[in-house]
Amino acid sequence: MSHRSAVPQRKTHRLAERALRHAMSFALMGALMIAFIVPAPAQAQAPEAVINLYSARHYQTDEALYENFTRQTGIQIKRIELKDESLLQRLAAEGRNSPADVVLLVDAARLWRAQSEGLFSPVDSARLRQRIPEHLRAPDDAWFGFSTRARVIVYNKASVKPEAVDSYEKLAQPHNKGKVCTRSASHPYMLSLVGSLIERLGLEATESWARGMVANLARPPQGGDTDQIRAVASGECAVALTNSYYWVRLMRSDKPEDQAVVRQVGFLWPNQQSSGAHINISGGAVAKHAPHRAAAVRFLEYLASDEAQRYFADGNNEWPAVESVITDNPALRSLGAFKSENTAISAIGKNQTEAQKLLDRAGYR
Repeated sequence: MSHRSAVPQRKTHRLAERALRHAMSFALMGALMIAFIVPAPAQAQAPEAVINLYSARHYQTDEALYENFTRQTGIQIKRIELKDESLLQRLAAEGRNSPADVVLLVDAARLWRAQSEGLFSPVDSARLRQRIPEHLRAPDDAWFGFSTRARVIVYNKASVKPEAVDSYEKLAQPHNKGKVCTRSASHPYMLSLVGSLIERLGLEATESWARGMVANLARPPQGGDTDQIRAVASGECAVALTNSYYWVRLMRSDKPEDQAVVRQVGFLWPNQQSSGAHINISGGAVAKHAPHRAAAVRFLEYLASDEAQRYFADGNNEWPAVESVITDNPALRSLGAFKSENTAISAIGKNQTEAQKLLDRAGYR
């Protein structure tokens, strides 16, 4: 074949290559258009079914509570457990970048502090307002109490007559000098009790009470609530304050040493002839910057269900916040009916700053 006859053939090849490139371009454009037009699978578009829980509750019995919520809803719970102070510090430090959806705390003073620091977001839930009594939630529904516990008095049966210690006020009277044990005055359980006394008695009378308590201490304030009960049993002190569920734990224990403590120590409901026993709560809230807000509200509503309320009572010896719930905890039931104070939990929390100042002035450490 001559050189001249090859020219038309090369031209034909170039035209074919150009046609092939155009075809490939159109195919690519078509694929891209399809990718934009056809929606992604629904599963990829749906929000992640999860909540991030920041909890100051460290009770193994709560595991069943969380597992049942996930089983019912399909929403997974990713949990961080810290002591209250560390938890609140972390939440504040994270600010807008916090992954927290729900916050659980175990005292009115702590809940009020977190609310005042802007760490919670109010919840508009008709179910929660209907289930949780008004005095057990924040006025603006920034947090809700889901279980209650009483601040009770225990005494040594061998050395104390119950009528000598049957009110918070009597613990500060001269006849109990050198007999009283408590935990640190700066602990939230004490701050909440003192906040309740301020609400009921006023600042001056409560400070006088605190000075009487300091004069009556058998030892410097120390330890947890179970330590106070054991100190009463050993005779290190004659009377002490404790949250009710610590006492019930010892009652339900099968350890011989715990049963020995229960035999030596008496239990009573304070102030049954006057204001009633001081009540505190374990409560929850939606975090200010919750990334999964709808799921967080759903979790709080679950905590107000009959089923979850029974977990609190039967698992950790607390009383349900929902008044209609009937529980099956023989040890808790054996304590009998009692009169409780009706002071708003929010007012008790609000008084915590004044409570700390008052205790400091009284020398209560």
